[in-house]
Amino acid sequence: MQDVTIRRALLSVSDKTGLFELGAALARHGVELVSTGGTAKALREAGLEVQDISDLTGFPEMMDGRVKTLHPKVHGGLLAVRDNAEHVAAMEAHEIGAIDLVVVNLYPFAATVAKGADREEVIENIDIGGPSMIRSAAKNHASVTILTDPADYARLIEEMDEKGGATSYDFRRLCAAKAYAATAEYDAMIASWFATVDQGEPFAPRMAVPLRLGQSLRYGENPHQQAALYLPAFSPQGGLADHRQVQGKELSYNNLADADAAMELVSEFRDGPPTVVIIKHANPCGVATGETLIDAYRAAFQCDTVSAFGGIIAVNRPLDGPTAEAITEIFTEVVCAPDADDAARAVFAKKKNLRLILTGPLPDPARAGMTMKSIAGGMLVQTRDNGRISRDDLKVVTKRAPTDQELTDCLFAWTVAKHVRSNAIVYAKDGVTAGIGAGQMNRRDSSRIAAIRAREAAEAAGWSEPRTVGSAVASDAFFPFPDGLLAAAEAGARAVIQPGGSLGDDAVIAAADEAGLAMVFTGMRHFRH
Repeated sequence: MQDVTIRRALLSVSDKTGLFELGAALARHGVELVSTGGTAKALREAGLEVQDISDLTGFPEMMDGRVKTLHPKVHGGLLAVRDNAEHVAAMEAHEIGAIDLVVVNLYPFAATVAKGADREEVIENIDIGGPSMIRSAAKNHASVTILTDPADYARLIEEMDEKGGATSYDFRRLCAAKAYAATAEYDAMIASWFATVDQGEPFAPRMAVPLRLGQSLRYGENPHQQAALYLPAFSPQGGLADHRQVQGKELSYNNLADADAAMELVSEFRDGPPTVVIIKHANPCGVATGETLIDAYRAAFQCDTVSAFGGIIAVNRPLDGPTAEAITEIFTEVVCAPDADDAARAVFAKKKNLRLILTGPLPDPARAGMTMKSIAGGMLVQTRDNGRISRDDLKVVTKRAPTDQELTDCLFAWTVAKHVRSNAIVYAKDGVTAGIGAGQMNRRDSSRIAAIRAREAAEAAGWSEPRTVGSAVASDAFFPFPDGLLAAAEAGARAVIQPGGSLGDDAVIAAADEAGLAMVFTGMRHFRH
């Protein structure tokens, strides 16, 4: 394929960024400029000569600008195959001139939705002529250059300067690929809005998910896998995807996955006291609240000092110097915080490989949303687990009702258990996890492993007894048999919180009564796979 000299360009943009520089460069190469409404006005104000689209088509722009480029003299000029004799004859017969360059960016549909516009304004910001021109130009990229992103203007100017006003086939092909991706994303945003917002249908017959490449990653979960981070085309709702990395090595796939787990859990406490979460392989190994952030960190760390090494830490307050000093006493991969003061940044600066991520305000844990998981030949989609319970939702099922403090411990343990891989068991006391058992094939083993972690923590700290003594224990799903509950009682737990709903509930309740435990049912399960 040969280079193609640009002689006529059609420009129609909502985003005027870089427009004047581009127009001047095209004029310098002798390119005839054709434009629509606001774009033509802006180019003229910059002192450039422009032909109105209505003069090209012989029809005025009409219907509030809805109809201006949908015309054979536009699309014929874009789609005609230049070395096809029949196409050339048709162009001559109908006085259609070739258009060699199209510069279009579309009506700001996403921005209109994001600002909370009413339905009429949203519909009015669905571009029709723009996507049509983009698709026509991209289809005929053998002869036509299509630009949809102001970030590519400089590359076009450089290309034309190097080639005497022409573009190469490789450049046009690249632009065509970006153009179709742009229209696909645009249509996906519109389809998503119609399905979820306008129709209130979360699971539409066809699902389009508009995403943009946010960051290429060094590799995936393992070095032989490739990976990237994609971001929603609609305005993100906060959270890890909005992060700003202040320092440290490039984030890996596993770093981001673990940091997301940490952020999701610490966000549960965004309106609570100072809270610290330590994550290892997507599971919390220590969670604590405290009077200060450093108190919370030390308590969370003491829960499992072995697993905390090389972990991911998230906090619900801006980081301060003393907490940063404590964190850097051991090797830590990533620290996530809403912000960090100068003292904390100075401490972390001494650890050049430690990644410090600032997220701004923590996301709302009760927000709506969807999660997706690929399976062989398909995709599982579900609403995110934003289920929450309060004291009023709890049902006491044992002879002994829990004390006020036991209820507080139950709810804290329950909140943490929601973010532990199933089967999940969490012991907690006084706003601190005492032991966490994650990802076991049966609930009894998770109970035992959590108790073992608590005993090891007590030995390491020199405590007279593990924190499980007098604790509350949470189970993410029901106890099908008494064995898991009895393992918790053996560890010293005094109160139990679980969903209930098992065929074996009566036996489990009887075992709890015999052991003198207080137990409440939530009626809600929090499996996490």
